[in-house]
Formats: sequence, C-alpha cells, structure tokens
Amino acid sequence: MDKQTETELQAAVLRRLLQHLDANKDVQNIDLMILAGFCRNCLSKWYMAEAKEKGIEIDYDAAREAIYGMPYSEWKANHQPEATPEQLAAFEARQKAKSGQ
Repeated sequence: MDKQTETELQAAVLRRLLQHLDANKDVQNIDLMILAGFCRNCLSKWYMAEAKEKGIEIDYDAAREAIYGMPYSEWKANHQPEATPEQLAAFEARQKAKSGQ
C-alpha cells in the first residue's frame, strides 16, 4: 500500500471514529478513560499536537470543536452529566493501576 492510500485510510478511520462517538453521546468521557485510557479530550490534544507538528497552531478550544463537532461548552451542557461516585472510583483505580501503586 502506498503512503497516500495509507494516510487516506487512516483519515477515514478517524472520521468514522468521530461519527461513532457523535452517534453515541451517552458514552461519557470518563467511561472511555476507564475502559480505554483515552477520551474525546485526549483526541483533541492529539489533534492539536499533530497540527503543531505540521507548523499549524490550533488552540485547545478549536481542537475540541473539531473532535466534538460543536463547541465543547455546548457539548458539555447538553451531553455530559456529572461523573458518578462509582465512575470516579473506577477512574481512580485505573490511574493507580496504571502508575503501579
């Protein structure tokens, strides 16, 4: 496979992942962090870092909007309830396990 085709496939996969996350707004960031070790905010940070590698400055709000498909404040207000005590405990346990504590 040539490099251009590989890049196009990777871009298409990212678009599908973002569409999937958009279609499943009930999947909370904390749940993603607990299960997969990354969330929409991580994707936003990776997007911003990759832009910087290409000499493109994108601020965190713009990166989040690219990932969330809307301003983060709007997404948070409409789709992100407060984390439950159980979610917070599971997240803390994952962080401890990851750091070897």
